[in-house]
Amino acid sequence: MTEQYDVIVIGGGAAGLSGALALARARRRVLVVDSGQPRNAPAAAVHSYLGRENTPPGQLLEIGRAEARGYGAQFADGVVTNTRREGDGFQVELAGGTSRTARRLLVTTGLTDELPDIPGLAEGWGRRVLHCPYCHGWEVRDRPLGVIATGVLAAHQALLWTQWTDDVVLFTNHRETQDISPKVRVVEGEVVGVDDVGVHLRDGTVVAREVVAVQTRMAARAGFLDGLGLETAGLEMHGEVIATYVPADPMGKTAVEGVWVAGNVADPMAHAIVAAGAGLKAAAAINMDLLE
Repeated sequence: MTEQYDVIVIGGGAAGLSGALALARARRRVLVVDSGQPRNAPAAAVHSYLGRENTPPGQLLEIGRAEARGYGAQFADGVVTNTRREGDGFQVELAGGTSRTARRLLVTTGLTDELPDIPGLAEGWGRRVLHCPYCHGWEVRDRPLGVIATGVLAAHQALLWTQWTDDVVLFTNHRETQDISPKVRVVEGEVVGVDDVGVHLRDGTVVAREVVAVQTRMAARAGFLDGLGLETAGLEMHGEVIATYVPADPMGKTAVEGVWVAGNVADPMAHAIVAAGAGLKAAAAINMDLLE
């Protein structure tokens, strides 16, 4: 017989572990299923997380797991491939053919950053290729930085980065860009590559840059919810979809009864500490729902 949990948390990042901790402390039977593929794995450290500033991402997760496990939460490593309704609860299917059942689901699988198809970006991702100045700005302060226009937020990005360095170049990459601050130097032309030397243009020009910033397309990791009929929506800015997410109310409750979401899968712009808070909030709502 399959053991049934009160709640299965799908995703073991900041949101999932925070939710699991709160639910375990509420004496709920909790299982966290985690694929071991955190979004921030390439980063050297987590920043702006009060009390854990500069903690390596892996270490933060180890601390969170130990805390949740201390109150009885259980963990399973694996990839969830499908979810479906089973009676008053849910069956969660994992790669390899195993499954688990629960009365409620808390989905905290985060998102995937889809990088523009420019050679060198993927290789430098999380180190010399960045996306968020609040996450990495201090670490690259005063260094020559280039913003490659790959989306509608390029001019916004370039202006924002001037808070950390006076040497910012915006590469238009054949995209129209709005008027920008005189603090930013604008370079026209198509970007064909990025490496340790700098940014390479189609005409052979190489502009020396130590750091590059790009706008990614953020895609919610939620395909396994198709079996429940729960679909993602597009987050649009200036007429362009910059991310997908699972819609939910302020407490994380989705359109499918019994399913909650928290963290980047529901809020693509949330930082780690915000995701953790959302996990706690959703956990409280789930606990009350079970009581009622």
